[in-house]
Amino acid sequence: MATVSPSWAYTLQLPHDPRALGIARATLRTVLASHDLGRLAPTAELLAAELLANAHLHTRGPYALHLRAAEPGRLRIGVWDSAPAVPRGFDDPGAVPPPDTSENGRGLHLVRACADTWGASVLRELGVSRGGKLLWAECGGSVN
Repeated sequence: MATVSPSWAYTLQLPHDPRALGIARATLRTVLASHDLGRLAPTAELLAAELLANAHLHTRGPYALHLRAAEPGRLRIGVWDSAPAVPRGFDDPGAVPPPDTSENGRGLHLVRACADTWGASVLRELGVSRGGKLLWAECGGSVN
């Protein structure tokens, strides 16, 4: 008999506070463990950390971590922030990473390299929408 896992999603609202990044990573590990997806923790934590760091470093307001089941055994990690511009290097599949001597600018290239798929959505100010953007990445591969 086949079993179907119910769909799930979590959103963690975060203030613009450097401690929020650690809280978000701890929340991610807890969610993965509770859904028996602990095997995804190393990749998922790297993806989330890079997306969260981008939001923290390049915006001034709050941001949010979104986690949801993409399909059985897969996770979609999204980070919303209030800035509508999609960062260079994330929206262009042909973008070249910065040189090895550069001290920053590799994070979103790392997301693209480690995620199974990624994307960005610009959110417009309509009704109660807060606008901004959502950068997301998926990981999981096949379940053995």
